[in-house]
Amino acid sequence: MTQEKIQRINALAKKSREEGLSDEEKQEQQLLRNEYRAAIRANLTATLDHIEFEEYKESLNPKTWS
Repeated sequence: MTQEKIQRINALAKKSREEGLSDEEKQEQQLLRNEYRAAIRANLTATLDHIEFEEYKESLNPKTWS
């Protein structure tokens, strides 16, 4: 998602609050919002895919618990 598209989303949101949007602008806004959500979802998925959990044998061994 480019900075220009994010600025356009914000501009459409502001216009919507102040004077309303035409049907074409509403469609554009919805498409941009969907694209933004998809980008956020992809970023989150990529981040979560790179998380690795390390389990130590000591922590799994009840004899080492205090």
